[in-house]
Amino acid sequence: MAQVLSQEMTRRRGNVMDMRTHPEDLALARLRAEFIGHRIFRAVRADGLLGEWVATLHDPAAGVDPTVMCPTPEALRAALVKEAERAECKRAWVR
Repeated sequence: MAQVLSQEMTRRRGNVMDMRTHPEDLALARLRAEFIGHRIFRAVRADGLLGEWVATLHDPAAGVDPTVMCPTPEALRAALVKEAERAECKRAWVR
């Protein structure tokens, strides 16, 4: 009986989590997984709503600019790809 209840609770929690997962949360998780040299988060506007997508540089090998801000996750991803290319050029130039 306890096992059946446990399975039912797990199933319900799984459904609740699926319903509450927002697409922007998934985009944030993907960006964080892909660009581990940056700390990625959403800025909070003066009115309390979420604003720009922000990446701050934590690994100098991952980029050049200390902070990158974009209006969408897609734009931030494109900017971080360019940052990685710039960092690679900088490393090649220094050698």
